[in-house]
Amino acid sequence: MTTFRTIDDLEPGQRLLVRIDVNAAVEDGTVKDSRRFARHAETIRELLADDHAVALLAHQGRPGRDTFVSLEQHADILADHLDHPVEFVADTYGEDALAAIDDLESGDVLLLENVRMCDEELPEEPPDAKAETDLVRTLAPAFDAYVGDAYSAAHRSHASIVGFPRVMDACAGRVMEREYTAITAVRDREFDGPVTMILGGTKAEDVIPIIERLDDVVDRFCLGGVVGELFLRADGHDVGYDVGETSLFDHQWDDHRDRLERSLNAYRDRLRLPSDLAYEDDDGERAEVVVEGLEKDRPFLDVGSETADRYVDVVEDSAAAFVKGSLGVFEDERFAKGTVAVVSAMADSDCFTVVGGGDTARVVELYDFDDDDFSRVTVAGGAYVRALTGDSLVGVEVLEEGSLK
Repeated sequence: MTTFRTIDDLEPGQRLLVRIDVNAAVEDGTVKDSRRFARHAETIRELLADDHAVALLAHQGRPGRDTFVSLEQHADILADHLDHPVEFVADTYGEDALAAIDDLESGDVLLLENVRMCDEELPEEPPDAKAETDLVRTLAPAFDAYVGDAYSAAHRSHASIVGFPRVMDACAGRVMEREYTAITAVRDREFDGPVTMILGGTKAEDVIPIIERLDDVVDRFCLGGVVGELFLRADGHDVGYDVGETSLFDHQWDDHRDRLERSLNAYRDRLRLPSDLAYEDDDGERAEVVVEGLEKDRPFLDVGSETADRYVDVVEDSAAAFVKGSLGVFEDERFAKGTVAVVSAMADSDCFTVVGGGDTARVVELYDFDDDDFSRVTVAGGAYVRALTGDSLVGVEVLEEGSLK
């Protein structure tokens, strides 16, 4: 049961500042569409139906990365989803932005420039400190209320997430409301049968806490991706370290070796590790090799067929199955076998299923699964992990602490 206000509590015809999360993949400078756009479009569409004027705050990438680009393309993608014009201004809280906000009328949608281009946005600080930033102090007086809809960024104490609810009326948008409700229900729900979690991706710091904190909820953890290799290394196999130009393994091993080994020893009976791995051979084809006795001399890009089959069997024998993180480089069809096999088994199953994480959710899009095949497809990544493990989400807390006056 949520304890924050929602857009149902808004009086119609207001000027609203809406924080969304349409952070997207960027390839060769082109921003890619994703279900995040579609889901936030639902919130915006409802707001327009109530005659609100809407200005949107969002981020894209981080400074210094290739994905750190303007939101101009995002406006076009959102407009397509809304079938409604979305104006873009290449400014966040300067004179151009304030002039565009002042011109907003009921039914208008304005997207402000990438909020992470503002120096005060990113440093993690308490909400009260973020409320004192120029970004918040300048924009807040221009609006009647703030709508927090960026659940996937709700674990970040950034100015646009936690600052505004401290100084103005605030409520949750539909994405925030539905994601929070669904994921909290997953964490607290009891199931009549085995519960399985498929864990992959590239970050040991995400996976280890899940295993440690959900040990009384989850019966089997099936591991893959970089994380799976790191656990194999902890188990004494000659994998889980960098070769060639890769830089994913060694620093994580140095940082998390003790916890990896402790988790392996403590939960060995619940952990399912890959028994074979896939790689690109000299002809550019997928090839596989068993883990036992292996000497790593090239990067591995997926779990092998035998591992995929074992994990599918585990899913099919589950009352509930969750996936967080991919088992391989699923963007390349040659190395999507493990991830797609597991997701397909979840789609075909009658058990309770959740596909979680921004990257993992892309599998559903890329390989033509239907959202309705699963109990929930969440676009959240870090927030999904924290909610599942019982950590508080500061972006939710500020909405719970605030109220519409």
